[in-house]
Amino acid sequence: MENALFEFMYSTGCRIGEVVKLNRNDIDFRTNSVIVQGKGDKEREVYFNTRCSIWLKRYLDEREDGDPCLFITDRKPKRRMSIDNLRYIIKRVSNRAGIKKRIHPHQLRHSYATHMINNGAPIDVIQSLLGHKKSETTKIYAQLSGKLRQDYYSKYF
Repeated sequence: MENALFEFMYSTGCRIGEVVKLNRNDIDFRTNSVIVQGKGDKEREVYFNTRCSIWLKRYLDEREDGDPCLFITDRKPKRRMSIDNLRYIIKRVSNRAGIKKRIHPHQLRHSYATHMINNGAPIDVIQSLLGHKKSETTKIYAQLSGKLRQDYYSKYF
């Protein structure tokens, strides 16, 4: 479940509140996409990569319950994971990985945006995928890596 959750959050750039609302039948494995309910009840389509698809399928295949929720608690009674449950899982995994810095779920969203911009995605596309109204907000999320900044400097100066 941890792999499916991490891959999903990282490869979609979803907010934690969007993830907890999802149900199994929201996932479209044909297009590797899902419609999420964002801030202000605005819907947007987000996409996930093949690795995420594999982990999600594996997680869902291993489940032996009929709960419609996408991510459920490990303990009985099984129920929809809360935001606090998801935060705890991310903290637990980062501790196991030996990461000294406190890791928050929203950092996966920032990493998503940074990954996209460092791979050449236009800021307006990232803005749309993140569900931001203003590009200024997206620019806070997406930061060019040092190497790419240096390459752009060399190219344009």
